[in-house]
Amino acid sequence: MREFMSGFPTGVTVVTTTGRDGEPHGLTCTSMTSVALDPPTLLVCLRQNSRGTLSALLDRGAFAVNLLHDGAANTARLMARTAVDRFSGLRWNPSPLLRVPWLEDDTHATAECHVSGTVARGDHTVVFGEVAGTAKREGAPLLYGYRQFSSWRGAERFSAEPRN
Repeated sequence: MREFMSGFPTGVTVVTTTGRDGEPHGLTCTSMTSVALDPPTLLVCLRQNSRGTLSALLDRGAFAVNLLHDGAANTARLMARTAVDRFSGLRWNPSPLLRVPWLEDDTHATAECHVSGTVARGDHTVVFGEVAGTAKREGAPLLYGYRQFSSWRGAERFSAEPRN
């Protein structure tokens, strides 16, 4: 399955939340998609053994999806590693509405979401998030495919106004 999926280049996200202690949790995720426009809903697929991020996200009931820009491959690698302080050296701020971590320097767009449902399947949990707000910054998206990072140069960039 990994070989098959490597042939499907996709955008790179970092899913973030905070634990009860206020500490940030997060991980690199390439399994994210839009589900519905009304209400605005997306989904992310997270490994069930994701070092506390999934349990913190479900406990908190809120998360952010940080769409990485093409200069953030090192952040994607850092957030994919285990046994490290993933937020060491990363600048983040709480999102305006749900107060979940937005990665300020590494994203071209961010969304903050309420958990609206989950489905466990195999070794992953599909988490549905109703989007409470978004923000847009400059930058081309970081892509991942064929087990390497790339950028989408020359792509028409969308313009998104924050949604509250």
